[in-house]
Amino acid sequence: HVNKVSSKIVLRFNVIYSSVLNEDEKQLILLKLANKLNKNNDLIVTCEESRSQHKNKEIAIHKLLALITSALKIPKKRKPTKKSKKANRKRLEKKAKHALKKQHRKKVKY
Repeated sequence: HVNKVSSKIVLRFNVIYSSVLNEDEKQLILLKLANKLNKNNDLIVTCEESRSQHKNKEIAIHKLLALITSALKIPKKRKPTKKSKKANRKRLEKKAKHALKKQHRKKVKY
């Protein structure tokens, strides 16, 4: 049966017509997964890893769910932080020590 039986799965999920997602989630998916959508706003997932079509179907569904959950995840806002005074002082001391080392390498003029 080699090269005779096709076990590839193509899974299509239309984001616009989905009854599972609300409007905000649809907009978020359309924004974040824009490069994976076609003109009809279909999210296409293919799988041909296994010889079994059932196994490929399971893998494709898991891939689709992973894509959707990652797109719906809202990242945490970054809290701006400062360097500690100790770290800044240590950096300046290291810089001064390095500059002194370079200075001692120069030739002495009489």
